[in-house]
Amino acid sequence: MSTERRAPLDRRRVADTALRLLNEAGLEGLTLRAIAKELDVKAPALYWHFKDKQALLDEMATEMYRRMAAVTRLDPAGTWQDGLRTVSGGLRTALLGYRDGAKVYSGSRFTGIDHAPEQEAYLRMMTEAGFTLAQAAQAGMTTNAYTIGFVTEEQGVQPLPDERREGYGLAERARRLAEFPLAAAAGKEIFDDYDRHFEEGLEVVIAGIAARYERDGRT
Repeated sequence: MSTERRAPLDRRRVADTALRLLNEAGLEGLTLRAIAKELDVKAPALYWHFKDKQALLDEMATEMYRRMAAVTRLDPAGTWQDGLRTVSGGLRTALLGYRDGAKVYSGSRFTGIDHAPEQEAYLRMMTEAGFTLAQAAQAGMTTNAYTIGFVTEEQGVQPLPDERREGYGLAERARRLAEFPLAAAAGKEIFDDYDRHFEEGLEVVIAGIAARYERDGRT
């Protein structure tokens, strides 16, 4: 009989396993049964930790955030624009690390207060730049929604960075839309070079925040 002891089953271990399986099966294929099999336990054992799949998704989103926060830091000497670029870029990178990462993250709630230090730092940065608390919160919600929405669409075309769904070939799309030359040419501006498109869209959002709340680059 083996004397090797398995690591105790806890929420973070289950979430870590689920995130690994997510890249193989995607969100639709991720089941508690598959996770239990990977952990070499019976499926009912998971219900001690998660009452349903949504509860597990909440923990997965929280773990994704923990990993993002560990490598994403606001520069105290930077501008508020730099702060929004850092936070949004860090979130996009984190979501792209998992198949359907944006879908898992969207609509989930954090299971603890791991996010509080980073949120506090962000709100302090914005209010010290002259924004009201309400404006700072709205700016954060807007850039967060932009980032999640962008990555959701991006992963609809490229589930993982090295993959591309069938039907999104630019040459084939241009051929099918040959009677509509502008729409055909726009394909490259919609379905290619996502890094550039994300950065450009984020600059549009940031410029809109500055204009709406009358904040310039010096603050």
